[in-house]
Amino acid sequence: MSIEGLSLERDGVGWRLVGEAADGFGLVNDYLSYLADRNYSPRTIRSYGFGLLAFCRWLNAEGIGLSAVSTDVLLRFLAACRTERVSGRLSGPNVVRLDDGRRADSLSPATINLRLAAVSGLFSFWSMRDPDVTDPVPKGKETKRLSAGERDGMLAHVSRAPKRRSALRVRDARRLPKTLDQSEVVALFESLRTWRDRAIAGLMVFCGLRSAEVLALDVGDVDIGGRWLKVLGKGNKERRVPLDVDVAGVIQTYLLAERPDTACDRLFIVAKGPTRGQPLTTAGLRQIFRYHRGISGVTGAHPHALRHTFGTALAEAGVDLAVMQALLGHAHIDTTARYVHLAPTHVKAEFDAARSRQRANT
Repeated sequence: MSIEGLSLERDGVGWRLVGEAADGFGLVNDYLSYLADRNYSPRTIRSYGFGLLAFCRWLNAEGIGLSAVSTDVLLRFLAACRTERVSGRLSGPNVVRLDDGRRADSLSPATINLRLAAVSGLFSFWSMRDPDVTDPVPKGKETKRLSAGERDGMLAHVSRAPKRRSALRVRDARRLPKTLDQSEVVALFESLRTWRDRAIAGLMVFCGLRSAEVLALDVGDVDIGGRWLKVLGKGNKERRVPLDVDVAGVIQTYLLAERPDTACDRLFIVAKGPTRGQPLTTAGLRQIFRYHRGISGVTGAHPHALRHTFGTALAEAGVDLAVMQALLGHAHIDTTARYVHLAPTHVKAEFDAARSRQRANT
């Protein structure tokens, strides 16, 4: 029996709730199928599925059905998320994170907000399918910008203002992305022993690719001679990214000397073991970086930290924000603008110059 009578499993098409109590939450499976029909990415559907799994487990423990969910019930669920403890982590009220002072075994605001977003989407889907159903999710202020679905499509011209989003969320401090300095990048690359791993790290730190984008690359997506990459980003959006000349050389060596013979089109392939010749997975990539963080001593060498390092280098070089947005594949310029605040060399130089002018005028 699954925990609390519910679990999330993947079938041939997508994700669905299964277990003894699953019959009472058939709407969730309909909603997950609806997301798949709308061509949401499998990872997004999986994330929403686990968020709804937590919600349904809580409802099941409280003896509340979906039809009885009210705004008060949702606020109680929010409070339960805030007090939930995560097993397997250091626990206790005195064990806190150094960055924000929260308990180390508590859910992060991002995790809670993801759950609440999934719940909000579920009830929006229900009210769309049955207009007589009252949506219990409280509405908040209008958003500052239109979503991707509101900016385009057949009826985009009738959207006069951004829609109201749910007020059911936790405030989350917006922190600057963490990057690696030059010595840490050098230490990480010195620990890499294969051409494949060097090419993967190079694509992240010198071309700014996300880990999922690296794993999705096919051999045909890499134009070594022309030094271009065809990258499939979030939302299945394609973009062309210049290929660093040194990284191009590493990829070429990998293809000629190290990549196993296989019928698979993926660029990065498992080199050893029973899955040799198959595409490198997300779990495999995490294992590679986990291993090299240990032997290099660079504890912050996570895949996304390499991408943040690339974005920071562009900002320090004074690259135009629109160009940075195109290279990084950001949907909104606001996301790209964070890297301007991450350019300490540029900021310090401008600050020192301004202070010099002030002193000269006094």
